[in-house]
This record gives sequence, C-alpha cells and structure tokens, in this order.
Amino acid sequence: MLNIMNTLSIYLVRACSVAVLYLTATSTALSQLVAVTAGEYTKVGLSGGQFLKVGVGARGTAMAGAYSALSNDLTAIFWNPAGLAQVKSYGADFSQTFWLAGTTHSFAAASIPLSDKFKFAASFVSFSSGDIPITTTADPTGSAGGLYSVNDIAVGATLAGYLTEQFSFGVTARYVDHGFSSMSASGVSFDIGTRYKTGVKGLDLAFSINNLGTAQAYTGSDLTKTVLPAPGLNSSQVDAILATNSFDIPLSFRAGLGVNMFEGLIADKHEVDADGTIVHDWVVGADFETFADVPEQFAIGTEYTFREFVSLRAGYRFGQSEFGLSGGVGLVYRTGSFDGRLDYSVSPSANLGMVNRVSVSFFID
Repeated sequence: MLNIMNTLSIYLVRACSVAVLYLTATSTALSQLVAVTAGEYTKVGLSGGQFLKVGVGARGTAMAGAYSALSNDLTAIFWNPAGLAQVKSYGADFSQTFWLAGTTHSFAAASIPLSDKFKFAASFVSFSSGDIPITTTADPTGSAGGLYSVNDIAVGATLAGYLTEQFSFGVTARYVDHGFSSMSASGVSFDIGTRYKTGVKGLDLAFSINNLGTAQAYTGSDLTKTVLPAPGLNSSQVDAILATNSFDIPLSFRAGLGVNMFEGLIADKHEVDADGTIVHDWVVGADFETFADVPEQFAIGTEYTFREFVSLRAGYRFGQSEFGLSGGVGLVYRTGSFDGRLDYSVSPSANLGMVNRVSVSFFID
C-alpha cells in the first residue's frame, strides 16, 4: 500500500511541477495583454464560481490569507493542500463566514490519518444567498412575491503526504455545482500544492495551483421556452432551449513563505516551562497570488500565541479594492488526547461592511 502511495506521490509532484511552469508562463502572458481601444487590459469578470475564492477558516483569514506556508490544520485544504500532511490525528473543522449582503459561506472537513506519512480528508463548501425577490421592469420592487436563490456547493477529497522529512505535497479533487434559481452548472476541479521546510531559520516555502478545472455552462428548466418558429405566421408553438455561454472557474496560483521567529531569528529555540508548554510562539507569513480574473494580490500576516492557549492575529492584503486589514483571536483547549480550538476573525470591507468568521475544530489522537 505504501509503495503504491509513494509511486502515486512522485507522479503527482511531477504533474504539479509541469502545471506550475504552465501557469507561470500563462500569467506572465496575460499580464502583458493590452486592449487596443480601452487602455490597459483588466481581467475582472472573466470567471464564474467566485465562491471558490472566498477564504475559509478564521485563522488564515485573520492573517489576510498569508497562510499557505503556515497552514497545518484542515483549512489547509483551501490554502495549500500540502499543509494537510501536518494533521497527525483524526479531526474535524466547521467554519462559518457571514459574507457580504447577508450571504453565508460554510466550510466543513474531516481528516483520517492513513499512515505516519499520508493523510486523507473530505471537505464540503457551500455558498447561499438566501431568498431573493424576483424583480422585473414591470415589477421593480418584487411585490408579486416570487423568490429565487443562489446555492453553490463544492465537495472534495484531499490526499496529502511527505515524500521526505522536508517536502510534502497535497492534491484535492472537487465536484463543483452552481445553483441559480432552477438552473445549475457543474464540473470538476483540482488543487495541487507543495511545501518545503528549508531548515534555515524556521523558513517554509509553499506553492499551489488552485481550481484547475473544466469549463461549465448552465442548464435547467428556466432555459426552456415555448415560442413561435416565425413571428406573425399562423403556426404552432414549439419548445426551444436558450443557449448559454460556458464559463471557467477562477484559476489561481499561490506562492508563500512562512517563518517561525523562535527558530533562529529572534531566538534559537522556544522557551518551555516545567510542564512542557511553549511560553511564546510567533509566526509570520507572506503570500503572493495571481488570478485568471482579477489583478495580482499580496498578503502579509502574523500570529502570536501565549502558552499554547490564546493567539492574536493580524494581516493586510494589498491589491484588493475592498479588503485590506484583517484581525482575529483564537483559543485552544487541550486535555489528554483531545485538542479543541475556537477561532474568530473580522475583515472590514471598504464599502460593504464587516465580514465575520467563526471556526470550531477538534482533533482526537
């Protein structure tokens, strides 16, 4: 079994390397495009499935998303699936995001250790708008009482593991379904991530490609109409299906670094008290992200933890018109083989109010 996994891991890493080179070349070419009549080329609006870009987990979002090289919990499935390799026990994570305009974004995941080196996790993401009144030019207030909603989901499976003591990988396969009124569009996507512990001053490096997937198109009863084949002629109506354009999900590439400040920069090792508890811990992360549909972004974030119990976090995202500063707090409860965590983050937007997140996770050895 382990030999099969090791062989599969080697092929996956090779595929990841090819994909990284391809995406780097593609993003460089896109950044150089200039529209002939409209000035500098912009990528906004080129992709659907925007809920796939919403950050999950209160810890990573409190650090503004500078988390791909620091993630060591189940939310690593989103930030960098290679981080799942550091989850050493059975566990579960439930995260709720109170998103903009009354919408909600939910994340749930569970992990199973396959061996000392390999870990498996299943995840579920949903985005819901709630009920929205149907408005038309004749009824702009929606007083007729009709309602519709947007309900998007993604169901994934992740395999992560160590190829060496320093190098880990992770791969996620995901089924994505977009629901809009009585229409839907579905397809599959993949995330591939790697992480490397340099062994130098507590520095880790991370790379991932997210949302590699097929084009999707909406189908459903709302696209079926009964029409006259030729207006003005005395003929029977026929059934017709409106054609929809296909769309891509938001492909992205993320590169990050993370450093533990107590592993060579401000101290050679952590201070530990008599019962083995680390007194102070301080990590700093930085992420660069390039997207297929929006300009590039850069994030920095930090987390300070006192006595492995309470954590304070903050971060800032550059290149984002709505979100900049983020912050949050976390609490850890440990007893015997049980490890429970409660995290909260807040991300103020420039024009649309606050985004609040709450995460609850637990691990059992």
